[in-house]
Amino acid sequence: MSELNNIALKITSNGKGILAADESTATMTKRLESVGTDSSPEKRLKFRHSLFSSGSMKKCIGGVILYDETIRQEYNSRKISEIISANGALPGIKVDTGAKTLANSSDEKITEGLDGLRERLKEYYKLGARFTKWRGVYIISKEYPSDLAKTSNAHALARYSALAQESGMVPIVEPEVLMDGDHSAEDCLKITSEVIKKCFDELDHNKVDLKGIILKPNMILPGSSSNQKLSTQVIAEMTLECLKKSVPNEVPSIAFLSGGQSEEEAAKNLNSINKLNDSNFLMTFSYGRALQQSALKYWAKNQEDINGTQKIFNHRANMCSLAAKGNWTEDIEKK
Repeated sequence: MSELNNIALKITSNGKGILAADESTATMTKRLESVGTDSSPEKRLKFRHSLFSSGSMKKCIGGVILYDETIRQEYNSRKISEIISANGALPGIKVDTGAKTLANSSDEKITEGLDGLRERLKEYYKLGARFTKWRGVYIISKEYPSDLAKTSNAHALARYSALAQESGMVPIVEPEVLMDGDHSAEDCLKITSEVIKKCFDELDHNKVDLKGIILKPNMILPGSSSNQKLSTQVIAEMTLECLKKSVPNEVPSIAFLSGGQSEEEAAKNLNSINKLNDSNFLMTFSYGRALQQSALKYWAKNQEDINGTQKIFNHRANMCSLAAKGNWTEDIEKK
């Protein structure tokens, strides 16, 4: 288990964070189409490889979450996992099979993928993966999330985590309370605290070693349809309040999801959290769109200009890395 702790710390220490490049084929197709280009395995690989081979990988990115298609691909006869490892980061893999309708609560979701997971994990380890990801999703409304959704998703996250550790890989535990809705930040704080506590209850029941996991939560934010406006300072204070009360001290690292925030918001809020962080937790990032979106827009129009794409990605990765140390500023952002 000490090796799992070492892996978790390698991924998240010294201002490094996680590049979430685990979009499903359907999601990546939507993102490519949204910036005016079609999708194919070759195009998805070409864009992703431009990020994986960028200069910021060595100093800013400790791990890359891959999708099943990507971890099996090669670029110029080199395995993608080998390219990532050669740049100093660890390859990881999304292992859930997606969120489906929760039986007896049709407005909510349960994440599936436990069937056959032990065998898939063994294969992914052979393909080079050293950490894994599983995402549970929760909605906030007057009646949700239900106790059923909280219990079912926490149980699945715990079962998955136990199997991942058994296979020698660090599980990322991702209970995401969605920003969708008109709820207040106070509602988000209450629900996120409940969801995280339930997850750790189940992790304990399943004998998961908390020193060998990475928690990937949402920040405490008002709903995207809410009129509530909060300062970055208040967002940081509420997020830290939630985590210090809900997360056991054994957990080494917390890597936030961006959850619909803009690239700059995601860096700014992470920076404020780290400026106030008086806990033992490493607080870093596990961002998808908040690392990739500007680079993707540029790449779609200039697919042969890999250097140009990498320059934009390097800037975003550097901003997130500075934020993970509490050293980000708006002046540096604008340079």
